[in-house]
Amino acid sequence: MHKSSWQNRRHGRRSHPQNPWFRQHGSNERHNAGAQQSPRHSSHCDDEAPSTSSGTAGSSSVPDLPGYYYDPEKKRYFRLLPGHNNCNPLTKESIRQKEMESKRLQLLEQEDKQGKKIARLGFNASSLLQKSKLGFLNVTSYCRLAHELRVSCMQRKKVQIQSSDPSALASDRFNMILADTNSDRLFTVNDVKVGGSKYGIINLRGLKTPALRVHMHENLYFTNRKVNAVCWASLNHLDSHILLCLMGIAETPGCATLLPASLFVSSHPAGGDRPGMLCSFRIPGAWSCAWSLNIQANNCFSTGLSRRVLVTSVVTGHRQSFGTSSDVLAQQFALMAPLLFNGCRSGEIFAIDLRCRNQGKGWQATRLFHDSAVTSVQILQEEQCVMASDMAGTIKLWDLRTTKCIRQYEGHVNEYAHLPLHVHEEEGIVVAVGQDCYTRIWSLHDAQLLRTIPSPHPTSKADIPSVAFSSRLGGFQGAPGLLMAVRQDLYCFSYS
Repeated sequence: MHKSSWQNRRHGRRSHPQNPWFRQHGSNERHNAGAQQSPRHSSHCDDEAPSTSSGTAGSSSVPDLPGYYYDPEKKRYFRLLPGHNNCNPLTKESIRQKEMESKRLQLLEQEDKQGKKIARLGFNASSLLQKSKLGFLNVTSYCRLAHELRVSCMQRKKVQIQSSDPSALASDRFNMILADTNSDRLFTVNDVKVGGSKYGIINLRGLKTPALRVHMHENLYFTNRKVNAVCWASLNHLDSHILLCLMGIAETPGCATLLPASLFVSSHPAGGDRPGMLCSFRIPGAWSCAWSLNIQANNCFSTGLSRRVLVTSVVTGHRQSFGTSSDVLAQQFALMAPLLFNGCRSGEIFAIDLRCRNQGKGWQATRLFHDSAVTSVQILQEEQCVMASDMAGTIKLWDLRTTKCIRQYEGHVNEYAHLPLHVHEEEGIVVAVGQDCYTRIWSLHDAQLLRTIPSPHPTSKADIPSVAFSSRLGGFQGAPGLLMAVRQDLYCFSYS
């Protein structure tokens, strides 16, 4: 009796899979159970490097198990190790880095093999010329599209940097580069191996193909404080100084320093240039800065602080203070209208009417809003539009007359970094480097993504490239191109 009942129960258990729903449900349970047991009984395979071509999210048929990573090539699960004391820890961050590195190497290989990349379908020089001859393109449109075509064909070449201290070039890392108005000089902020930062100016007049050689002029100025913001300043003449915002450290307060470019040997082509004025202004914790070329705010600069904007006259030392509701992370003066545009951590963009006193009312001329912290503000030449980027990776073009977004540029990557935005109306392009270390170039007029350039070095949040684009690299007779500084190297993407 006992034996027959045991057999009935055994046969009954076998009869259940005849139900299709139960068969599917049971197979899933066995699959999950086997998956959970697999990592425990396969410790001898933990030293194998799993493929990073896809993760759990990329395979919808494989269940997502907390604490495990499924490798679709090996068809098995690997335990994700949270600690750093393991011999070969496998974490989600390391998997993501391997995937990004594999993608970067593939893109670099494609660029080296392909040579020329096509930005749009049917977009080539012959078709543009034919449309222009037939009258389908006016001169302005033809020039703009020709620039876009040449941007898509730019090729990477390494620039040889000469210096009086070659050992410093091998150890110091580029942190920031900034071209002057004529694009014949490049101001650099370099992170020193022993700690701190030092400054230099690279003369770009030797930036000519095929031998791309430039010379870096350095000085003895050295700081152990973080450089928060930098811009060129025109005090004695155009781009005669560099304005630096330094963070305070310990008992030393923050400051804004005007550093004469003449301190760098042969940095300016004008012979017999007199040494400029070196001065420093005590300013606590400046996040951003801008120099005014507006005649109604002559010889003035602004600094964006925590909940405050300061406009300072270099000649008289007089200051105007404007209270804000958030930290000011980006600034730019308008050239024709007496306005100072500011981008805040709260996502607000507002303009200050410089004709109003700091205690008066109505000094906010325009108000726009992003959903995240604004990291860059660029005013277009006609001063009817302003472009802004934020920490959510959003890039928008705003019409100041209607205060509405008229265009959005997709693809930029940012999570929390203070990244700049570069707008070049002459070529009709927008350039931005994302937190993923990819440099992206868009068409200014229709927001089409023209080019995605991977970093020549492995992707790292500490090695985000700094770029500078110009219509005339190296001066008035120079060719258009993109300069990219990453780690100790400088690259040039010139028009072919």
